[in-house]
Amino acid sequence: MASMATLASPLAPTSPRVGDRAERATSSRCRVRGVAPRRVDARAHARVAPDPRSAVAACVLRGPATRGVGDAPAPSAARRGVVAPRDGVAAVPTPRRRRGGRRPIAAASAAGAFDAETAVSERPAVGASKYRFAVVSLVALALLLCNADRVIMSVAGVPLAAQNGWGAETLGLVQSSFLWGYTLTPFLGGVLADKIGGKNVLLAGIATWSIATALTPFAAAASLPALLACRAVMGLGEGVALPCMNNITARWVPRRERSRAVAACMAGFQSGSVVGLLAAPAMLRAGGVSRPFLVFGVAGVVWAAVWAAAATAFPRGDKSGRVNAEELRLIEEGGAVVEGTGAAAADFTGDAPEPEKKRVSLARLLSAPPVLACVFANFVNNWGYFILLAWMPLYFKQALGLDLARSAQFSALPWLAMAVCGAFAGAFADWLINDKGVSVTATRKITQGVGFVGPALGLLSLTFSTTAPQALAALVFAVGCTAFTQAGFLVNFQEIGPRYVGAMHGAANTAGSLAGIVGTYGAGVVLEATGSWNAVLRVTAGVYLAGAAVWLAFSTGERVFD
Repeated sequence: MASMATLASPLAPTSPRVGDRAERATSSRCRVRGVAPRRVDARAHARVAPDPRSAVAACVLRGPATRGVGDAPAPSAARRGVVAPRDGVAAVPTPRRRRGGRRPIAAASAAGAFDAETAVSERPAVGASKYRFAVVSLVALALLLCNADRVIMSVAGVPLAAQNGWGAETLGLVQSSFLWGYTLTPFLGGVLADKIGGKNVLLAGIATWSIATALTPFAAAASLPALLACRAVMGLGEGVALPCMNNITARWVPRRERSRAVAACMAGFQSGSVVGLLAAPAMLRAGGVSRPFLVFGVAGVVWAAVWAAAATAFPRGDKSGRVNAEELRLIEEGGAVVEGTGAAAADFTGDAPEPEKKRVSLARLLSAPPVLACVFANFVNNWGYFILLAWMPLYFKQALGLDLARSAQFSALPWLAMAVCGAFAGAFADWLINDKGVSVTATRKITQGVGFVGPALGLLSLTFSTTAPQALAALVFAVGCTAFTQAGFLVNFQEIGPRYVGAMHGAANTAGSLAGIVGTYGAGVVLEATGSWNAVLRVTAGVYLAGAAVWLAFSTGERVFD
């Protein structure tokens, strides 16, 4: 009788042979059902008195489960067999069911409830709201306006230069003045986003850059220094946008959706180039130089009002009921940064997040090789990005003889390709990790490798292009490949140090801003001195290849800082 009493308890130790047989039987039954056997912490059962009448599910049923009328009660623990605890973890046996009966529902025992909670991060919760998608969409729209406001000058700069007698060097100075302010705020904005939340920092940023955008034509009419100052203020506001994007997605999106969320935001960012390049010429014809600046500036102010009412720093901070309990659990137990701890929740276990740990010093943060790999990757990415963004319309006009409207339309196509390829890159990266079991490190190396090697090859082929269609095909390939960086270093910040994602991205954006200043202004100097685009394109291709080598050598997808 004593031995039977021992067997009746799911926590009682059994012989290894009996435990192994029961574990193999449990795994076999789970494989038949098409799911993996679940493990639960034995200490969770120790706090609850075992009930031999309860049937604890070993597998989480993936489809709708119903109890059949003829289902028999679950057999006792003695009849089912018990798996011996191993390292404090015991596999819970699966209840049998009668032949021909429908699959039983897991009993609502304490262990079953614990097991069900751990499944939340592995599959979408039934009945979960989807407000996180609305937040991501608003961030994507903010980034669309951010990039559209930048690209307007690459179109309007041509008539402004003609009105004021500017050469290529002065126009390059006007283009790069945006980066004077943009260099100063990414790191500060990222640190503030980590401390007070990306919602308020992004709100202040878009209000600043939208007002500066609307004032740009009036500053240009006043004087060149006034225009340079206005562009610098616009850069101050836009400098916080991308660090805030990473901070917000780290808090609002579970880990398994992370690549797609960042790709969706960046698709909005790249779509801003398309919208600006296509809309600006029409606005210039309809209302003169001031029209595109005023339209996009007012649109940013309207967005700021919507964002102030719709978003919160953390999902838990939403008091309107737009985020229900199921979605909140899906986000927080899925690896997002959790309010009150500043740390990411445990990886798909359902365990409570660890208490906040001592913060890492800035010197240690910025000296880690994986962080430096991300910083250098953003330097390389921005070197190529700002050169193409600022000079592509002029390239089509000078090298290929297209008028301003046609050159703007041709320039928009590569950015449209980038938006599409970015969405694909995010889905592709999540598919590799979630469905194919490829490591996070390997996935980030693959996507970032495509994002750097592809543009290098495209720009080198551009030097041999002699017609507009050939040049357009080369640029579409080059810019489309750069979109894979959105599933590379841009997501990697959240993986190597989720508590410091804003600060790391801010530091990387500062380095990228320096690259943009040097590259954009340097391209204008080279063009005015030589009148040739080939030197600019070849240097940019070499920078991309150097970035690929550094990334492959030093990047990782593993957690570096807790």
